[in-house]
Amino acid sequence: MSNVVQRSFALLEELASCPEGRSLSELSSALDIPLSATHRLLTELVECGYVRRDERHGDFMLAMKAVALGLRYLSSSGVSDIAQPILDRLARHCNELVRLALVEGDSLVFVAKSQGAVHGLRYDPEMGQHVWLASSAAGLAWLSTMSDEEALQVVAKQGFGDAKSFGPAAPRSIKSLLAQIRATRKRGHAVTADVFAPGMSSMATVVRGANGQVVGLVIIAGPSSRLAEERLDALAPVLKATADELSHASLISPMFKAGARQAGEVPA
Repeated sequence: MSNVVQRSFALLEELASCPEGRSLSELSSALDIPLSATHRLLTELVECGYVRRDERHGDFMLAMKAVALGLRYLSSSGVSDIAQPILDRLARHCNELVRLALVEGDSLVFVAKSQGAVHGLRYDPEMGQHVWLASSAAGLAWLSTMSDEEALQVVAKQGFGDAKSFGPAAPRSIKSLLAQIRATRKRGHAVTADVFAPGMSSMATVVRGANGQVVGLVIIAGPSSRLAEERLDALAPVLKATADELSHASLISPMFKAGARQAGEVPA
């Protein structure tokens, strides 16, 4: 991939996390791209309609064309029509955040969610993010379907990330990661507390395609004060039932089928 393409996508990804916009100098500094090159790339992205510039402050922000591109793809993939009602039902049952992540090569990406919490603290992170495999219930659930060696190979490509970005219980070594993967494999689904974020708990299990390959993960997440161990145990059967329902639904979704083809290229 050319340097220009890499930098262009880096700018789009940075702006996707900053709906309020970023200045030219902020983008240049954040991405370590020379100021002149940053300005040139942004000018081209503005001309293409994927970035716009605030006329009052001069900040750059993602244009609706870029947002619509992703939404159009999700709509045509069938995920919204097929998966959303299933996720909504689970969210109403557990009164917590429910998310769906799909396999994309050797990574996972959050593509859909349903917020079931109506009172108190609402855990609601951004969509479209890649999942940190070593520090999330979704990642641990997926890794547990591989051998230890295969799981470590996949994690090695992403790394453990910055410890300050995760909870105090997030694994920081191969030994601690393998312990969590093996516990997940034995349990049949992943359970975490203070891993992805301090004070947050989550659980996840795999969604399989027609060929048995893992194509996605369904996740329940919320404050640990509400998702204590007993509550997580009580939700395990309905989580697995939802995953089974999504597995059947995956047979008619192009995006799920694409995930199944990609899953065949990595250990599962």
